[in-house]
Formats: sequence, C-alpha cells, structure tokens
Amino acid sequence: MHGPIHLAVLLSGTGRTLQNIFDKIDESALDARVEVVIGSRAGAFGLERAKNRGIPTVVVEEKGCKDVKEFSDRITAHLNKHRVDLVIMAGFNCLYKIPDEYAGKVMNIHPALIPSFCGKDLWGEKVHKAVLDYGVKVSGCTVHFADNTYDNGPVILQRVVPVINGDTPDTLAERVFKEECVAYPEAIRLFQQGRLRLEGRKVCILP
Repeated sequence: MHGPIHLAVLLSGTGRTLQNIFDKIDESALDARVEVVIGSRAGAFGLERAKNRGIPTVVVEEKGCKDVKEFSDRITAHLNKHRVDLVIMAGFNCLYKIPDEYAGKVMNIHPALIPSFCGKDLWGEKVHKAVLDYGVKVSGCTVHFADNTYDNGPVILQRVVPVINGDTPDTLAERVFKEECVAYPEAIRLFQQGRLRLEGRKVCILP
C-alpha cells in the first residue's frame, strides 16, 4: 500500500487508543490518516479528541436501533461515505456485524491474552479485575482481526506483562496499556505493508 493508510475508528469511551494513534501519526511512526470516528455514545470523550483535530465524527447508538443488524448497517453506511482501508476498534463495547466488504479489514485490541479473560461482558476494568481474581502471573494485550463474535477473531499480535503482587486493576491496566500503545500501531503497519496473511485461524506475519 502506497501512501498513508486510511483508518476509521469505532469507540465507546475516552479515546485513549485513538489518542495513541494520533500521537504515532504526529511522531511519523505511523503513516496513516483517520478519516472518520464513530462513537456508540454521544458523550464519549474520544469524539471530542477527533473533533479537536477536525476529523468527522458520528454517533450511532444501539438504543436507537431495533436490533444488531440495524445498528451495524448504520455504522457500515457511515463507513462507506469515506475512504477506509482498515477499521480500528478502539474501546468499542458493542457488537458490529461485519459485512462482506469489510471482512478481514476490521481490527480490535483486547487488554488480556485471548482466549483468556475475554468475551461480551469482559471489557475495561472488568478484565483486569478478573485477571487479578484468578491469580494468573502474566497478562497482556491482544490485537486480532474482528469477526462477528466478541473477542474471537484470529490473533495478530500479543504482548505480555507480569502481574505483580499488590497490583490493582488500575495499576495492571496502566502496564497493559503501555504495551497496547506498541502493539496496535505495529499491527496497523503490518497490515499496511501487506504482511498479514490469514491461514484459517492463524495470522502469518510475512517477512
């Protein structure tokens, strides 16, 4: 892919992951343009981050839709108004049913090592609390291709952090987020370079 990769971002919250993408673009560490940001909540601060950079924003709320198909169709309609090479889920807490034209072009990041501590009701602080309650010794983050089931698609990259005695969900979350800030831009670059090949459930990273 020549020139910047054109991104759409789906989010539900503060937009820290979106800000990381902005930071990497500003540092010339990521050759990308964010074309549109779609929020599932009108009050999501991530939308303000986008507006401050002059990026178009849209709100599509589940409560205004009769079912997940209508919700997803509305998102797809907004995506289709822009040039989009890759859709980035950045703290998006809703299910987006991915249409055929975006299959293999939607990524998500989860703050744990999938397939552990993931699924519909495990997001944000809930993930880190579950990790600590279980007593595992490592956690981390996972970048994966999204499919039509929560946290289920093929894994692209994972990064690991230790779980330290005395950790709280907040301290563990900060340690994991530092790795997210590395992993997600790297996965986007690999996609941009055409170096990700899907073989069933496996993602092969090409030289």
